[in-house]
Amino acid sequence: MAYIGNYPAETQTVDLKWDTGIKTASFTAVAGKGYWINTTSSAVTVTLPASANAGDTIEFSDYARTWGTNAVTLNTNSLNFQGNSSPNPEYNTNGQSVNIVYSGATQGWIPNSDDDVTLETPQAVTADFLVIAGGGGGGRTNAAPGFISGAGGGAGGYRNSYSTESSGGGGSSETNLSLTPGTTYTITVGAGGTATTSGNTTSGSGGNSSISGTGITTITSIGGGGGACVDSGHTGIGGDGGSGGGGGGNSTPSPGGSGTANQGFDGGTTTQNQFTSSSGGGAGGAGSYTTANAGSDGGLGLSSSITGSSVGRGGGGASGGYDSSPAPATAGVGTSGGGNGGAINGGTGSAGSTNTGGGGGGSGGNAIANGGNGGSGVVILRMPTANYSGTTTGSPTVGTNGTDTILTFTGSGSYTA
Repeated sequence: MAYIGNYPAETQTVDLKWDTGIKTASFTAVAGKGYWINTTSSAVTVTLPASANAGDTIEFSDYARTWGTNAVTLNTNSLNFQGNSSPNPEYNTNGQSVNIVYSGATQGWIPNSDDDVTLETPQAVTADFLVIAGGGGGGRTNAAPGFISGAGGGAGGYRNSYSTESSGGGGSSETNLSLTPGTTYTITVGAGGTATTSGNTTSGSGGNSSISGTGITTITSIGGGGGACVDSGHTGIGGDGGSGGGGGGNSTPSPGGSGTANQGFDGGTTTQNQFTSSSGGGAGGAGSYTTANAGSDGGLGLSSSITGSSVGRGGGGASGGYDSSPAPATAGVGTSGGGNGGAINGGTGSAGSTNTGGGGGGSGGNAIANGGNGGSGVVILRMPTANYSGTTTGSPTVGTNGTDTILTFTGSGSYTA
């Protein structure tokens, strides 16, 4: 059987002529010709014709079997290639040959050879995300004098692109991600902040959560700020974070921590001489301070239906109550994953709920007690099921809703598009 280039003669256009000059640098191809391309020294970009007729054929062959080291890229020059206008196809296999035929405007150039008929212009996958960081730990009731109740921890930063749902801190819905097929994206889920167990120190901030990878701007949600812990005569400042931790109770105003723009609200500021502290900020509302010996409810969270049903997350931790006379005061309450404040007479604050980014609750006053740890964060991806690759690490929960697949990462891992 007669061959032209690397292919049987009957599969070739009869007027295909080979350029006898070996190509070692970028050039513009002409229809009806074949080219040997030597990439020993460097990669080569071939610009295809700006216009073409159905049946036009061009062939390229790896002259030195080096395309695996230095690839050949085809600049489509505004014409479609396998039905797509981008990206430019790349051939990177040693010994490869490429025979392409122009089919018309809709599909454009189509590879016609056994070794390159796979899709060389993979299209980006659109994916929505919800990224919530770990919540801050709740504040502690320290030693006498005072026994001031602990402040609530701030919720983890809350960033959302799904539908028209809001991000935290009053932010609007973000732009969804454009994932490149074959690219691996790293998922990091932040841990909850640890509540302090000694001294006049602010509790620990939550860990950041993120999505990162080549071709996207990293999505990072900041861990929630820790709640303050104070004795009488000491100012306790809430920690900064995705949402701020609550300020400590004191004889002078004690500010709450600052939230992060488009992620969460500030923690509450203690404004009067009382024996209770402020609550932590949430994704949907700031922390607060009750001008009495009662604890303050945690800052509001937000609800999202990215998994198919509405779930509240990102609530701030509440502050604890203080034993006032004549009637005992109540502890603050957390919502959307935020921990409750501790009961009077030294009750422990409750932890923020797991995988909600909720802030930890502050401890109750009138006796030594600890606040609760912050809740861990979560990262959720939602994409069309038709584009879901099924390649993950870290064992996310995989579910479906309508025509979409949802990945819920409760721990760190990865997704390969």
